[in-house]
Amino acid sequence: MATDSVFTRRMLQTVFAIAGVAILVISLWVAREAVMLVYISALIAMGFAPLVKLIERGRHDARRRIPRSLAILVVYLAVVIGFVIVGLVVIPPLVAQANALWAKIPEEFDKVQNFLIRSHILRRRVTLAEAVQNAPNGSGAAVGTVLVALTSFAGGIFEVVTVLILSFYLLIEARTMFDYFIRFVPAGRRDEAGEAAHEVVEKVSAWLRAQVILAGVMGTFAAVGLGLLNVPYFYVVALIAAVGETIPILGPIIAGVTAVAIALTVSPQLALAVGVYFLVLHQLEANILVPKIMEKRVGVSPVAVMVALLIGGALWGVVGAILAIPTAAIGSVIIEDLAFRRDRLASEPLG
Repeated sequence: MATDSVFTRRMLQTVFAIAGVAILVISLWVAREAVMLVYISALIAMGFAPLVKLIERGRHDARRRIPRSLAILVVYLAVVIGFVIVGLVVIPPLVAQANALWAKIPEEFDKVQNFLIRSHILRRRVTLAEAVQNAPNGSGAAVGTVLVALTSFAGGIFEVVTVLILSFYLLIEARTMFDYFIRFVPAGRRDEAGEAAHEVVEKVSAWLRAQVILAGVMGTFAAVGLGLLNVPYFYVVALIAAVGETIPILGPIIAGVTAVAIALTVSPQLALAVGVYFLVLHQLEANILVPKIMEKRVGVSPVAVMVALLIGGALWGVVGAILAIPTAAIGSVIIEDLAFRRDRLASEPLG
């Protein structure tokens, strides 16, 4: 009877444990958007934590230390000012180039028609108005697309604000939260858990610094190459390339398309040369710069970087690709900690 009761109890414990894990997994999947926002906020908080600590300890007099909330605000203000400066530098020339490109569309349209007529592909010339008039009628779909775009834009703004506010509070409450969660770790392993948490923060911060380095390198290469090619407003494209470097895959494409569009206002030959230059630059960035810089700064091997980017992009698109490298860095810390603990247990004498 005792054996049957023990078996029944263990079976019920196993069933409840499996059910609990299943419920947890399903809940996380249903709330995956919110979980992703929390994860992004945590990464931002970890990335800025060393800089906040540096500003907080700026005064040598410990009795007059800068308040942590003020140090966080200083970091946030610096980031906002940086984005505002980039916007003020980039947007006006882009608008001017867009107007110039729009004014040049009829001329380029005629050149394309002449080529098609000479190649016996097009029988007669059509005006730009006729081409627009003969285009498929999709006004209803266009309105729906605009509404979807506006909704997505509003949702994106809300998510950005949420991440900024949540990361702010995570930075403020970091010590309190760590002291709370560390209580769930066995007393003998709290020092190891603290060291692992510190290493995770350092790796995420190193990833953020590596992103800044990559942005500077790509912006410099873009500025030098486009300047030598005499592309108008080359510094604008260089800034777009630098900022776009923070967005894997999509960012370099946006920079390249912008550069080609601006070069097209000068000549198709220049646009072709710029396209080839950015294609080569993107290959160097994706296959050499990103793996090597991330290996040196973050401590993640080039193979792990490329695999993480592929898996992250496949699972969650652009956002997954952005978060792939810091996630791989966090995973490496966890794996190393588990391997160290296993080796230590294996080396301890039995009995």
